[in-house]
Amino acid sequence: MKKLIALCAIFLLSSCAELQQIATQLPNPYTISDAEISSGLRQALEFGIDKEVTKLAQEDGFFNNELVRIGLPPELQKVDQTLRDVGLDALADEGLKVLNRAAEDAVSEAIPVFANAVKGITFTDARNILLGADNAATVYLNNKTEEELYTKFNPIISNSLNKVGATRIWKNIIEKYNSIPLTSKVNPDLPDYVTNEALDGVYLMIAQEEKDIRSSVSARTTDLLRKVFALQDNAEFSYNL
Repeated sequence: MKKLIALCAIFLLSSCAELQQIATQLPNPYTISDAEISSGLRQALEFGIDKEVTKLAQEDGFFNNELVRIGLPPELQKVDQTLRDVGLDALADEGLKVLNRAAEDAVSEAIPVFANAVKGITFTDARNILLGADNAATVYLNNKTEEELYTKFNPIISNSLNKVGATRIWKNIIEKYNSIPLTSKVNPDLPDYVTNEALDGVYLMIAQEEKDIRSSVSARTTDLLRKVFALQDNAEFSYNL
């Protein structure tokens, strides 16, 4: 483990040195300051957060998006199938939809939390993110925000499950299932499950936007984004030589 940590540290240090070397060697307009790199990374994240989180917060933002649609926890999958087997398809469908409604109701709370995390990006963070994997910025956000977002999401989702009728619907579903002879009784923690699924969906969509900006020049819609990610492009070219 110590060897792995040491190797990671060496890699990060060498990556920073490589980026600085590339930045100093590239001719204008590719010469770029640490402040511009940080600002560009912040701008890319802000655009991704605003675009993707806002979409998820709309009605059907989760339910109509196959990438993040919240399915059933394992212990409820057998409930769903059993209900369908006895002709209660409509009830099963409604139970699935209201889980997604609760997530949609909560995700707008993520925007200010993400905004604070983005403001905290340092020059060193920015360099490492720029030379990192396609989801390096999203991983940074995840590490900085997941615990706080869970704390914020969970009570909102609990309230949302009540507000959209999910608690009542699932109480009815589970009671019906538990009353079927020879079934094992279930009582899942739906707020915890939906909270974790909602968080996974938020980070996934931000990662999609980040990957798009990194790989597609047309997705870089400002001069600053084009300038900063041109440095990434040239760094990748350098590594491939």
